Parts: sequence; C-alpha cells; structure tokens
Amino acid sequence: MNIALRKPRMSRDEFFVWAEAQDARYEFDGFQPVAMTGGTVDHSRIGQNLWAALRSRLSGSGCEPLGPDAGIRTVGDVVRYPDAFVTCTKVAGSAREVPNPVVVFEVLSPTSHHTDRIVKMLEYRAVPSIRRYVIVESTSAALTLYVRRDAGADWDATVLTADKLLPLPEIGIEIPVAELFANTDLTTGGEELAE
Repeated sequence: MNIALRKPRMSRDEFFVWAEAQDARYEFDGFQPVAMTGGTVDHSRIGQNLWAALRSRLSGSGCEPLGPDAGIRTVGDVVRYPDAFVTCTKVAGSAREVPNPVVVFEVLSPTSHHTDRIVKMLEYRAVPSIRRYVIVESTSAALTLYVRRDAGADWDATVLTADKLLPLPEIGIEIPVAELFANTDLTTGGEELAE
C-alpha cells in the first residue's frame, strides 16, 4: 500500500521569520502556519485573570509565567502558543521557543475545542517537562486539569468548578478557580461570578 507523506511547506525556522512579518497570530503545526482566531471578551478577561493570578503568586519564585507570544515546541517541529504557561528555566529575551514548560494553560474558544482537548493535549503530553495541562472553559466557570501521573506519559483528568482550588504544586501555588472567571458574564448556579 502506498501512503502519501505530508511534506512541510516550511521549516520551523522559516515559520518564525515568516510569522514575525504577519499582522495576525499563527501557530506552526509542523508543516504550515495555522491562524489563531480571535475570541470573546470573556476569553480575554479569563486570560488576563489567569496572568494576574500567576504573576502575583510567582513573583520572586524563580518561575515565570509566559505566553501567549512565547512558543513551546511540542512534537517534531510543532510550535504552540498557549494562552499562558510557566517555566522555571531562565530564558533569553530573544528566544523564540521556551524550554522546559512545567504548567500549560489553554483558554477554550468556540473554534479551538477539538484542537485544545485532543491535538494539543496529546502534544503537551509528549513534552516530559509539562506536569500539568489546564484547559479553561470560556463558556462556563470550570476547567479540566490534566496531571501527569508519574514519569510516564499518562495523565489523570479532573474537572474543577468555581468553588474549588486549582492546585499547582510543581510551581508551589494554588489559585481559586473562581478568580479566573472574575468580571466575566459566566454564571454558576445562576449567580454571576465577580470580584
């Protein structure tokens, strides 16, 4: 049986050069650029809340929150730009890729469900340094936490709602899930979440 192999249209290095000249944001699927579509206002608020929570808790810890403009190399030449991630490795300011991410966050959008829940989950699972992958909902106040079970590639998944804490022991912090949804239009049990 003959199987056609997909050849890259550009290399990862060519992608970086190309992407810097674009007005829109792209990821690299190992073969070609993939446009990153816009989200909702709540998606943006959740991302900002996530950033604020990480930055305030990690200040002075030696770990640093990055994204969405810093890339992570996953499988082969694939480069992803998560909404946020944390590394505890020093990284040069001119770097295009960040080594050794520990925790990765993706905030879902209506068009990213399949990619974030399946494709990226498998890719992030293949990166040994990633201990936790957090998929944050953007249409309800909840998230799915994937935790690496051991040194192997298996993950345990847990759904956390607004009344829970998001444990991130690898970086020494916890975040109340409700904090990520502050000032959004999302509700839980009919009550708006707000600060």
